[in-house]
Amino acid sequence: MPTTATPQPGAPVDPYRAYNFKLLVNGVTNGHFTEVSGLEMTIPGVPYREQGNDRIRMVPGQVEYAPVTLHFGLTASRELWDWIHAVARGTVSRRNVSIVLLDAAGTAEVLRWNLINAWPTRWRGAHLNTLGQELAIAALTLRYESLELETGGAAAPTTA
Repeated sequence: MPTTATPQPGAPVDPYRAYNFKLLVNGVTNGHFTEVSGLEMTIPGVPYREQGNDRIRMVPGQVEYAPVTLHFGLTASRELWDWIHAVARGTVSRRNVSIVLLDAAGTAEVLRWNLINAWPTRWRGAHLNTLGQELAIAALTLRYESLELETGGAAAPTTA
């Protein structure tokens, strides 16, 4: 009978690498992103005082999602510029954005965060410097309505 590679309690497990990721916007891979930051969810505590009791209890409040910023190398593609420019003109086009973490080899999906009904709220142009040789990196910040986590590429999403 074959044995499985299930880690034993207390056995070290290697964490995933942060550099192997891809980004999908409405299911289409956008591979020119260099960094994703701000992936965060907070559930604040709300104080609640029961009548006739001097104790103040804390209950979970409404979930808050931090804006996510996508850093990308400038290319001739106008897709992201056109998206935020349409929002600036009053036409909000919400899209589903997935941040997909890959294994160390960069071939298999291990985790996926789905930003549901995302729209751009900020664009920041690249820092330009005639003395530098770095890539021209711009940034786009997104707000979204909810966050899902999928594991292993085929698992059912978990909505938060």
